[in-house]
Order: sequence, then C-alpha cells, then structure tokens
Amino acid sequence: MIGIILGTRPEIIKMSPVIRECERRGLDYFILHTGQHYSPEMDRVFFEELELPDPDYNLDVGPGTHASQTAKIMTGVEDVLMKESPEIVLVQGDTNTAMAGALAASKLHVRVGHIEAGLRSFNRQMPEEINRVLIDHISDYLFAPTENARKNLISEGIEGSKICTTGNTIVDAVYQNLEISKRKVNVLKDLDLKPREYFLVTAHRQENVDNRGRLKEILKGLESVQKEFSMPVVFPVHPRTEKRIKELGIGVNGLNLTKPFGFLEFLQLESQARLVLTDSGGVQEETCILGVPCATMRYDTERPETLDVGSNILVGADSTSILAGVRAAATRESGWMNPYGDGIAGKMIVMVCAAARSR
Repeated sequence: MIGIILGTRPEIIKMSPVIRECERRGLDYFILHTGQHYSPEMDRVFFEELELPDPDYNLDVGPGTHASQTAKIMTGVEDVLMKESPEIVLVQGDTNTAMAGALAASKLHVRVGHIEAGLRSFNRQMPEEINRVLIDHISDYLFAPTENARKNLISEGIEGSKICTTGNTIVDAVYQNLEISKRKVNVLKDLDLKPREYFLVTAHRQENVDNRGRLKEILKGLESVQKEFSMPVVFPVHPRTEKRIKELGIGVNGLNLTKPFGFLEFLQLESQARLVLTDSGGVQEETCILGVPCATMRYDTERPETLDVGSNILVGADSTSILAGVRAAATRESGWMNPYGDGIAGKMIVMVCAAARSR
C-alpha cells in the first residue's frame, strides 16, 4: 500500500498526476489530507474541480505556529499510518505537512519518498528551506525534479542509489489540468480580460507579507507597473496577505484585487498573462512551462533553472526594482527550453513505488 500525504493546494496540484497514475494502475493507496491551510469543505471542491478522488482521511489541522501545527500533523499522521501500515509514504515539497508526514513515517520505519527532493534556496531564514533539508535526509527515495536538484543532494552526502531524477510533476499537472480547465471555465471572459493584455500577481510568503515595510513596497511596485503599462494588474489576494494588508493599514490603489481563484481558473489566467509577478515557487515553475515571463518578488529562489533558461527574473521586494524588473521581463520572448521534464514524472514515481512495495 502507498500512503499519499498532502495538506495544501500546491501539494494537491503536484500530487494530482501521482494520484491519477495510482488510479490508472489500480494500486492500493490512500490519501491523507492534513488540512494545513484550508477546511475540508473548501478543499473538497478543489478535489472535485481537478477530478480527483476524495481524501480517505482529513485531519483538519488548520493554521498555527510551526511547532503546534507540526505536532498536530505528526500525531494525526502517526495514527493513520499505524492503522493502514503502508509500505511507502509519499510527501511533496517543503511544507510542514511534508516534513511532519515524513518524520512520523520514518519513526514508524515506513519508507519515505520525497517528491521534489533536492531543491535549495540556501537561505536558512526560510522555514521551507529547513523542511526541505530535513525531509531529504530522512527519505528513502528522493525524486529529484532536475539535475541541479540531484547535484544538491549528492553534495550533502546522500547516496546516489536513493535518488531518481524524474522531472517535476508540475509539468504533468499543468498539461493534464489545463485540458480540464478548457472544459470547465472561461475566466478571461468572466473578468473581461484580453490575452497578453494584463499582469497577474500572487504574494503570500511570510517574509514578504508579515513585514509592513516590505509589503508596502511590493504594493507600491505593483501600482507603478499598472500606471506605466496601463494594463489591469489582477491580484487574487491570499487570505494571509489580505489579513496583513488590513492589520497593517496599507492602502491599495489601481490594482484589481480579487478573491483567490480555483486552480483551473488560475491556470488559465497564468497561461494568457503578459507577465506574472509572484513569490511562489510553484508559480515560477508553472510560468516557465507555459511560456509566460515571470518576475519573482524575492531575493533568492530554489528554482534556479528558471533563471538559467531566462523565463524568470528576481526583482526583490523594492518598488523601484520591481518596476525595473518588469520592464526587462515583459518584453522577453517565450522560446526558452522547459527544464522540468516531459510530463511523465508521475508515472516514473509510481513505477518506483510499485517496485519498492514488492521488496
């Protein structure tokens, strides 16, 4: 049996090709949803939207400090793993869900497979970086998305026999879910937008939105972009970001603030944008795959491949540098090579897991 542990919407998206492949093969598996960010009710719609089976378990952990959230997840995961006794557990990325799930499984001597292993920003101030390193060093199977990621793991002394370079499941997910979106939504029509004539924004990272000065500079930079290019700046506001804007009393002018979109709608918006501004690692990958320029509002990234191929530029969190970066990036052609694989990562991961179950 394979246990799939997830807890955030990006994890659901990147696990969707793995889940579909388990379904296709008729494998014995279960989905455990920790509810790290959202309620089961909200995420049930998300599973339906992506045409995925409902989770078998929902922990409904919710938000909290890193320590309290991790402890709740570990306790809940341990109970499920003791009941189900899987041969291998899969976690994805760098969230508290992934770290707590991997740690709980490891302590029960259940083999751990880490999807998206080996990513490094080399910035230990980011809680995600701590999670990445810990998960990689307790995992039995490390599914590296790129050669750079594999090299990071080797340099940290991880045995090469544990590493499998698969490409990134986000490629599979983008291709599969974009097809679903064409059948279900038409968000550009709903928002009266024209292809390549708007900017799209996401911002949610702790280091950006919890600092008043930094958040104020980001919003000022976005307002400057809107004024200079005279195009809509569509900003689906993450609940964390919305809360901080209100708490810190920051005014917002000239931006099209919206509620968060479902993934299918967001994917459509990404695919047709002139440029995307973000602090999300996943969005850096998605835009690279979709051929849309990206400006990342951070000073480092664990996705250096996007910089190498020219799909992405780091613009920091200063209003002047954000505008300058957008000026440079908005005129880029989209002929770069996709460094994240050919869309079969999910199949490769499940194939390795299926072989591991028989050992």
